[in-house]
Amino acid sequence: MKVDVKTLDGKSMTWRSATQPVGTALRIAPALIASTTDDDTGVETTIEAQYREAEGRYIVTAITNRATRKDFDQQALRRTASVAILQAAVPQCIAVHFNDEDIDANWARISDLTSGEGRIIPPWMAKAAIKRGAKDDRMHVVEIIYGASALAGIPPVRAVQTELGVPHRTASDWIKSARAAGRLEGMTYNVGRQADG
Repeated sequence: MKVDVKTLDGKSMTWRSATQPVGTALRIAPALIASTTDDDTGVETTIEAQYREAEGRYIVTAITNRATRKDFDQQALRRTASVAILQAAVPQCIAVHFNDEDIDANWARISDLTSGEGRIIPPWMAKAAIKRGAKDDRMHVVEIIYGASALAGIPPVRAVQTELGVPHRTASDWIKSARAAGRLEGMTYNVGRQADG
């Protein structure tokens, strides 16, 4: 799904728009506007979402559907795909830091890390994270995956499991370690959350 993401004042979303610190190496945009058009149905959907610290994720605060042509699908206009739009938009709203020495240098949006559809991190990053003895790299990658998934309402344990190709138990243990190390502050996954997620 191609989603156009902007700040509330209508500017394009860049890493500079991510001003709210979460975790130890992430910043997020405090709010977003995301739009997508379904060419098959002729319906454009726009959502607004705001980060709620108490919730630890983005919350959709407004949804607008509009027909883009005369022969639009009337049933589709009544339905909204706000969850899918938010999930596609969030990686464009999270900036990750790659340099411990200079806090203002080396920021990139998560969406800029990989071009793989549905992927959060590139394969080289996943490979580095699962190496034996790569604890710091692993925690950094787990923070990125957890942040991108939890903030969008995607189950983080499953995301870590899928992105890194590890068993559920390992993904859960790595998330617990990252949380204990203070790397997941400001990010929570509550919806249908299992005890280990």
